[in-house]
Amino acid sequence: MKLDKEALRIKFLQGSWGILLISNLLGFLIGAVILLLAGFNPLEAYWVILKGIFSRPKYVSYVIIYATPLIITGLSVAFALRTGLFNIGAEGQYIVGAIMAAAAGYFFQLPLILHVPLAIGLAIIAGAIWGGLAGYIKARFGVHEVISTIMLNWIALYLSNFVITLKAFAAQGTGKTFPIQATARINLLSEWRITEAGIEFIRSHKVLGDILKTPINAGFIFAILLAILVWYVLNKTTLGYELRAVGFNPHAAEAGGINVKKSMVTSMLFAGGLAGAAGAFQVLGVSHRIAKLATMEGYGFDGIAVSLIGNNTGAGSVFAGLLFGALKYGGSKIQDAMQAPTEVINIMIGTIILFVAMPKLIRLILTLLERRAKN
Repeated sequence: MKLDKEALRIKFLQGSWGILLISNLLGFLIGAVILLLAGFNPLEAYWVILKGIFSRPKYVSYVIIYATPLIITGLSVAFALRTGLFNIGAEGQYIVGAIMAAAAGYFFQLPLILHVPLAIGLAIIAGAIWGGLAGYIKARFGVHEVISTIMLNWIALYLSNFVITLKAFAAQGTGKTFPIQATARINLLSEWRITEAGIEFIRSHKVLGDILKTPINAGFIFAILLAILVWYVLNKTTLGYELRAVGFNPHAAEAGGINVKKSMVTSMLFAGGLAGAAGAFQVLGVSHRIAKLATMEGYGFDGIAVSLIGNNTGAGSVFAGLLFGALKYGGSKIQDAMQAPTEVINIMIGTIILFVAMPKLIRLILTLLERRAKN
């Protein structure tokens, strides 16, 4: 039994989840060293971060809001990676999804039960087209998806800035579009909170009222459902089997009768649709409009990190997205509380990704430590 436990321990530590755990610990360790070098107490900083995440219910709510688009763009990147493609273009797909959701949310006059699905559906279609275009360019002309998606990201950004100049869609000089209709919003209890009954309830129930004062939307629920969908499609369907087969070995897949070029386009369509959905949920549930972009917002690029830390799985992307949301929101508290640089959070995240990308190095370190312990 002792040998079995030892074997399980070694298997876990040297497996993918063990490497992820160790990578996270190393990220926090290096973050602590950076804080020490900068003259700050790392234990105090980490305590501030924890309080900034868990000390009040509304902080947890904000973490979920931060995490939701990251989870979905992480799923987009993970889906493509599992099928042999590197979707750098989740950022652009997110942007076009946000544009379409904002347009559908503003221009259409429909009841809630129709308006929300229509806005989300159009955003998914826009993102899918944007991603599918990169897949088609690769399948038809052999252009690597990294190159085409990077270019499409910039096209999406400038397209977003262009539509904001349209008088029918945006108030001129504000750099923002008109807000979407109330029937297109997925905020929970947003209308009730401003009623007399809602205000009185919030005042009389301290803890629950604190939660209800926080913006709450259904985006996170959709993110969980999409994670389940990604898992199901990849692992329980014929389509998923074919896409994964192409990802493992396109030549063997083609020899087995799978249309590799079609699979490339299909994979990028699916991945693009997911990123487009992330843009839709952000607009419908948080911003309610789009604004002029000076640079990329970063949701798609952070999705790459979420996917890698989540081991390119649905469940992993959910947990990694929540970790990122927690670090980004809780980490912002250290500047106000102790004047520590918030950049240390990005250093921690970068370190975690660096070690995740070097599993052989971690396995080597574990082997050396194990040998030293035995000696």
